[in-house]
Amino acid sequence: MDSNRAAILDGLKAYEPELIAIRRDIHRHPETGFEEKRTAAIVAERLRSWGIEVVEGIARTGVVGTLKGARPGQRSIGLRADLDALNIKETAGRDYCSTIPGKMHACGHDGHTAMLLGAARYLAGRPDFAGQIHFIFQPAEEGLGGGRLMIEDGLFERFPVDAVYGMHNAPGLPVGTFASRKGPFLAASDIWTVRFRGTGGHGGAGAHLATDTTLALAQFVTAIQTIVSRNVQATEIAVVSVGHLAAGDFDAHNIIPAEAVVRGTSRSYKAEVRNLVQRRVSELAQACAATFGCRAEVGYDQLFPALVTHAEQTDVSLAAARALAGESKVIADAPLVTGSEDFAFMLEARPGGFMLIGNGVEADGGARQLHTPDYDFNDEILTLGSAYWVCLAHEELD
Repeated sequence: MDSNRAAILDGLKAYEPELIAIRRDIHRHPETGFEEKRTAAIVAERLRSWGIEVVEGIARTGVVGTLKGARPGQRSIGLRADLDALNIKETAGRDYCSTIPGKMHACGHDGHTAMLLGAARYLAGRPDFAGQIHFIFQPAEEGLGGGRLMIEDGLFERFPVDAVYGMHNAPGLPVGTFASRKGPFLAASDIWTVRFRGTGGHGGAGAHLATDTTLALAQFVTAIQTIVSRNVQATEIAVVSVGHLAAGDFDAHNIIPAEAVVRGTSRSYKAEVRNLVQRRVSELAQACAATFGCRAEVGYDQLFPALVTHAEQTDVSLAAARALAGESKVIADAPLVTGSEDFAFMLEARPGGFMLIGNGVEADGGARQLHTPDYDFNDEILTLGSAYWVCLAHEELD
């Protein structure tokens, strides 16, 4: 396998300057969910130029390229990358910094797209496999459920697969390292909004006449910290975090606001824990509102399910990683990740696996984390990620 690994890496190395150019071009022109028209057009044009059959417009801006192997075979697999960026202002300094104000590729989807394109090009030029591969480029992974919408748009009816695979970069994991696990891997992701309503009033002369929404909000923010510590069983995992607070007007310092809003996220791995957290968020909001004579309106949306990998396909993906990187560079029982991924929808629909690829460690031992203004995908792993996809295709279709 060493000679095969070297041949794959050498073949892909020849494309590396092009992959870097594609990645950085996409980085300069970030597009958020369902707006990825330019990115999708780049993907479609490249796939067609390599002789790959292309279908566009799946779930609005999704693209699927289909490549048939040179050898006969009925098995079919899907390899998936995501296209969208985030609403974050990028830290200046790179010569390929975002040119779109307030938007950037802060999660590495530009790199994911480039890696899958690299694999598509390599396999199109060396289709020595049996069956077919669907290269799935998904829109709107960041909170908008593009994976679910692709499925609803007939993804797996139009492009049947026996297995589907995803991959994500992991800051803090050394370059050359791969990690996966069987069963629950990434968390379910929910968002919630609580709107406290009261009378408001004059903060000086009329405080005793007001129902104060800020008190209800303050008590609620403290109270929800008990959900994980006192309601969720100690052997289970959940996270409840506040991400947004709003009340009153900055210039109205002597006005008690009649409305206060708090928003946040919850993470979990099991349906019973997820439902418990949802129930307690609502109960605590109502109780805190009632305590201070206010009303509470609660909205709770279960966005993404937990990402649960399948045992057989995880073994295949781990075998591909070992063939490429060696046993010592592959973590087969990675820790649970409380981040979420809407690839979970695809794993609910079809068997498959999910792999983390190391994005590197900074000199001080830290890493530029996902969803932060100074994050950047590491171009050093483009060839390695493409090679993983190629090895996975051979594991599945040889």
